[in-house]
Amino acid sequence: MGRRLLLALSVAGVFLFPGQARAAVTLTPCGKTPGLECASVDVPLDRSGAVPGTVSLHAEVLPAGGSARGVMFLVAGGPGQGSAHSFDLSDPGGAEFMHFLFPDYTLVAFDNRGTGASGLINCPALQTTIAESTEEDAALARDCASAIGPRRQFYATRDHAEDIEAVRQALGFQSIAIYGVSYGTKLALAYALAHPTHVERLVLDSVVPASLPDPFESNVLREMPRTLAALCAGGACRAATPDFAGDVIALANQLEAKPILGKVIGVRGRSKTLHMNGEDLLSMALDTDLSPGLAAELPAAVHAARGGYVRPLLRLLDFDLEASSLAAEDLSVGLYAATTCADGQFPWGPSTPVSDRSALLDAAIAGSPAGSFGPFGSWAARLGTAFFCELWPSPAGKAPLGLGPLPNVPVLAISGGLDMRTPTSSAAAVAALFPQGHVLVVPGIGHSVLGTDFSLCSQQAVRNWLAGASIRSSCPRVPPLVSFLGAFPKASKRVPSSTLVVAERAVREAEASWAQVLTATTKLAPSGLYGGKLVVTGSGDGFRLVRYSIAPGVLVTGKLTLRSGGPPFTFKGTLTVAGSGAARGTLRISGNAVSGKLGGRRVSGRL
Repeated sequence: MGRRLLLALSVAGVFLFPGQARAAVTLTPCGKTPGLECASVDVPLDRSGAVPGTVSLHAEVLPAGGSARGVMFLVAGGPGQGSAHSFDLSDPGGAEFMHFLFPDYTLVAFDNRGTGASGLINCPALQTTIAESTEEDAALARDCASAIGPRRQFYATRDHAEDIEAVRQALGFQSIAIYGVSYGTKLALAYALAHPTHVERLVLDSVVPASLPDPFESNVLREMPRTLAALCAGGACRAATPDFAGDVIALANQLEAKPILGKVIGVRGRSKTLHMNGEDLLSMALDTDLSPGLAAELPAAVHAARGGYVRPLLRLLDFDLEASSLAAEDLSVGLYAATTCADGQFPWGPSTPVSDRSALLDAAIAGSPAGSFGPFGSWAARLGTAFFCELWPSPAGKAPLGLGPLPNVPVLAISGGLDMRTPTSSAAAVAALFPQGHVLVVPGIGHSVLGTDFSLCSQQAVRNWLAGASIRSSCPRVPPLVSFLGAFPKASKRVPSSTLVVAERAVREAEASWAQVLTATTKLAPSGLYGGKLVVTGSGDGFRLVRYSIAPGVLVTGKLTLRSGGPPFTFKGTLTVAGSGAARGTLRISGNAVSGKLGGRRVSGRL
């Protein structure tokens, strides 16, 4: 292990380190967590000095719980997430989890420039508008660039890396370990390239190599069929589809050639008309690595759409879009644009006029080797950042990172087997750059492994690795949060057996919706496919259904609460079944078992 830093807290609230000068900033108590200290670190906007101005970075420091082993910088993703805001060391629960992951490490998190409490960039139109086309999204990004003004060129990854160095110096640390998540892994690598002598070790979760993201998402598109197949491994989706990956490939290409348009009851209870093309479907498929509820329901919805029944898929699109909306304080889309459009390896030079870029984009795509976009047409390249940044004012793209070389330090690259956006191949490629690099794969988990692995296998592996133990290459497959939904019923015949099937599917779909609400970034009480409402309990351990319907004429009402055990989690409770197309009655749910009376007859079944 690298240098052990012995930490002492002075009476004045600043850190002192053996052999080092006093920290350059004053730390003061903050937040609810005992011992947490905060400071502001002022850094130049433009380190060349050509453009005046400074940015004040909000930093938080939590001393090690025991004898100090070292210092761990926590770096969030996006780009656009403020690390102090995201890791929330001010909350005792968040601090406890981070200290569990990194025992005896002093923890440091600061909001990156342009995020959180560090000069937040907020472009309201870009932040909140659900763009209906790639062109509209690019125009919103361009308008955001105009609102930010000339300072927009100082939010590249190289600038964020230098901010890490400034905070390190201000706090007086000689060397640091870095824990990065998603984009935070790219930023950690950028810091290691620029300041290799100050890196002790790296923990990289959901890895983005320094050269990525690909401007056309080529690597993601090529890997997607394998990852979709892994989602349904072991027959997990067999009640919905025999071939989820094949369904997505065929339907995405079909929808891009002929988009669908249809009315649904939105998750907020209002009727709306939705448009959906291939890009929309692939975006939803990508989001399964962040939403276990979406993952549980999408196979059934895609298979239904392939058969011509598109309402479940359109409703799920609305649910996914609503569940993914974020406030700028949580993730600044303006900062995302400024960083992404500065870094991107686009098929144009940084000073290429906007008017010349479309032709260069078309030529680059046309010249791509066969198979560059996996089983999808070249249209899928529109998922990439090149189209988003096409109208971004110059300079745009190719902001350089540090020259390296990378330090020869211990590196642990962690990958979820169901991660759609940062595939395991990226983790393997980065680990291979380090003689002491290791890869840990967690099957059954998507993006941001250490925050979502219920088994605690990955978290314990990190602790053991930090203590010097050998690292395993993979964990056992983690079960899904909730079970996968079977085929969507279209309607019920008025007999107990068919009503029972519809009610069973309604419960399974409601479980998936419950999981989606839990991972949503906004508060939701979603409507059913044909009306009604699902309300998650205040504690999150169950939900109420009010005339909830996933098939015409069958309405389900009642409360279900979590049973012990899981995942997959199951529920218990009593439901009443009513409606013009239903055999009315009452059902008792206990785990996967269903029993009760419908239409005066005793019934039983399995979810």
